[in-house]
Amino acid sequence: NGIPVRPIESTIHSSTRNISQFLDKIIRPIFDEKCASTTIIDGTSLIKELLKYIKKGLLKPTTLFCTFDIRNLYTMLPQDEALDILVEFLQFYGYTKVKGINLETIRELAAIVLKENVFVYGKKIYKQVLGGAMGSSFTLTLANIFMWKWQKELVRRQDMTGEFYGRYIDDIFMTWNKSEKSLKDLLDDANKWHPNIKLEYSIGKSLPFLDVSFTNNNGILTISVYHKPAAESYVVPFRSDHPRHVFVNVIQTSLSRAVRYSSTFENFNNERRYIQLTLLYNG
Repeated sequence: NGIPVRPIESTIHSSTRNISQFLDKIIRPIFDEKCASTTIIDGTSLIKELLKYIKKGLLKPTTLFCTFDIRNLYTMLPQDEALDILVEFLQFYGYTKVKGINLETIRELAAIVLKENVFVYGKKIYKQVLGGAMGSSFTLTLANIFMWKWQKELVRRQDMTGEFYGRYIDDIFMTWNKSEKSLKDLLDDANKWHPNIKLEYSIGKSLPFLDVSFTNNNGILTISVYHKPAAESYVVPFRSDHPRHVFVNVIQTSLSRAVRYSSTFENFNNERRYIQLTLLYNG
């Protein structure tokens, strides 16, 4: 009917699940260690990195923020190329074996996880020939390693000028101290680096990223909690049959986030009122 869909395969109880979990267990720690400087873990880690950026004197009244996301990263991974980049990544960091397993065997195991995904729909059997199963644990690590290769040029350019570059899976946050046109030219060029990697970007002095809103207020960084417009104000209803500590945790977590993500007392009070109204709305 002309409605675009995204294939999301559940790999629970599948024949590739154990291999996927094993590869993820031995390779993800390597990625996490080697790529920590360009990896955003959560909103708090990004705030800490931007505070370092400010201490270097790089945040100016004209500094721009840029966020962009990669469209359908998991399902657009070219399979053979992703496997080649996996081996390249391990070799780049000096690995010939991982946990006693040589790289050729690791590639073969990864190929099974990536390529042997079949499902039944409408009495027909389908095989995934592009990307990986979103329900497979190793798909995330493989996507991260693929992006390690793709983003190299962006990271190099940002490092040369002292600007910040950080990535949370398929979402990227950057700072920029040149003209907006030069940034758009760079991103438009990056859109041509790989036929499967397409990005959609936003540029400005005030942008949200994950659950944080960042504003460059004339050279002063202002932060607050960000709520997506489509997000519903729902939490566990107070009258539901849950252990009492669940409700306490909801309040503590919300208030803790408000404290961490509020650069002014006014922003904290705004978020506190939002939390209060949400709790009242949910009984």
